[in-house]
Amino acid sequence: MEHLLSVENLHVEIPVGAGLLQPVRGISFDLKKGETLCIVGESGCGKSLTSLAVMGLLPKSARRSADRLELAGKDLSNLSEREMSGIRGNDMSMIFQEPMTSLNPAYTIGDQLTEGLIRHKGVQRSEAKNRAISLLEKVGITAAASRLPQFPHQLSGGLRQRVMIAMSLMCAPDVIIADEPTTALDVTIQAQILRMVKELQAELGMAMIFITHDLGVVARIADKIAVMYAGAFVETGAAEQIFNAPMHPYTKGLLSCIPVPGKTECGSRLGSIPGVVPSLIGGVQGCGFRSRCPYTQEACASEPELTERAGGHACRCVLDTSELNSIIWEAA
Repeated sequence: MEHLLSVENLHVEIPVGAGLLQPVRGISFDLKKGETLCIVGESGCGKSLTSLAVMGLLPKSARRSADRLELAGKDLSNLSEREMSGIRGNDMSMIFQEPMTSLNPAYTIGDQLTEGLIRHKGVQRSEAKNRAISLLEKVGITAAASRLPQFPHQLSGGLRQRVMIAMSLMCAPDVIIADEPTTALDVTIQAQILRMVKELQAELGMAMIFITHDLGVVARIADKIAVMYAGAFVETGAAEQIFNAPMHPYTKGLLSCIPVPGKTECGSRLGSIPGVVPSLIGGVQGCGFRSRCPYTQEACASEPELTERAGGHACRCVLDTSELNSIIWEAA
């Protein structure tokens, strides 16, 4: 199947007072129609900036570069802002983490939902309104027509997030990027949102990039997983590979922090990863994880490449496969 979205060697650089910040370093991935790629990692590892770089929504001071950045065969790397604005919301849309800061408090829900469809598709306002009502119902909002004249502050957090999801679907985009869309929601609403997103994705055939630090969420929805650390992917593969046979010490450390039903004893201590993420100002020397890894060795002074080990499962580590498989993180 032909790739819908292709990203190769994506870099983001931001000049700051202390030097040059490099929060995204050499990111590459492909996404097919209907696939879900989950990008996981600690806060500050570059997940959100990767999504903003793909969408062309970086701060003005930031510099983006990539060997390849294509959506459905169209090169996005050198488009003007005017050309890119014709793609955002139409061919590719984004669900932001906090809907209260993403929705405009001065405009009604109806105006914000219909604006993109009218602009991109040139439909009549009445037709756009009907689609908005239909999508609000599809995302589980009752009495949808009565919500259109309301303002964001009149809705609960869960309803606002559903509105954001409906807004991202208005133009039936090929790709949706969801940047931690369930982080601010309680567990019950989170489960409803995740189930709804997967149902809509299957129904509409969209590809999705889902950004999160919650591996429990990833287990529910991912087809492929990319584990990100210090601005780079350290392990990539199918969801089953990452969960059943993780290779990189960082991935193993993340999984050791999660209680496993039926295996983790009540009252036992969970694993932990000591230390802090290295500074990304001026670049990373050697393996970015070596200061926190109990298995570091002299070869870690040079940063390894992300290399495929088996069946599309890739890892960025100097240890061989047998050594990686033997790694066990101790409980804190």
